[in-house]
Amino acid sequence: MIYKTNNGLEIEVIIIRKNNKNIYFRVKEDLKIYVNAPIYLSKASILNLLKENEDSILKMYEKMEDRVKDNDKFQYLGKKYYVEITNQEEVTFDEKNVYVKSSEKLNEFYNEQMKKIFTEEVEIAKKCFSHLPEFTLKFRKMKTRWGVCNTLKKTVTLNTELLKKDITLIDYVIIHELCHFFEGNHSKKFWDLVAQAYPNYKEARKKLRY
Repeated sequence: MIYKTNNGLEIEVIIIRKNNKNIYFRVKEDLKIYVNAPIYLSKASILNLLKENEDSILKMYEKMEDRVKDNDKFQYLGKKYYVEITNQEEVTFDEKNVYVKSSEKLNEFYNEQMKKIFTEEVEIAKKCFSHLPEFTLKFRKMKTRWGVCNTLKKTVTLNTELLKKDITLIDYVIIHELCHFFEGNHSKKFWDLVAQAYPNYKEARKKLRY
């Protein structure tokens, strides 16, 4: 079924019947409205409820639309760029766009820069510590962590997605993980140690939702 909003927008509605008492509205990445509705509720009643909750539904729709648009952009060091495919070999940037020969070349560029920048920033961060043990730097895409310090195996693993963030946030994650070589948990001593090397760590945590 198609729902037409007051401003003329036509949105496809997917009705999912469930054995529950309440009705729930959700807009997914395909920009369709998904309605979880009780089995007994008629389409006419659902339509009326859509109209009653149109303002909230449109806010969900606009938020998801923005998210989908962002997903089409290339995120790099805290900025988002539109991808422009050209015949040039070198990857170049201007204020709004990244110019590249293909999406494969862009992925290669990302991975090369990720290893280069992470390694350089780790070397800089090491200077904030004395008696830091030798460790191996690793890179891996992770869903729930920006970084992991394994004190037993002497490894620091950084999330490859971190390159999408501003360089100052990358530095915070590196400092955070290096501090775990001295304090295993998130005690007051740990945060005091973090603060010595990165005084604005609370602001960085908020931005990363760390």
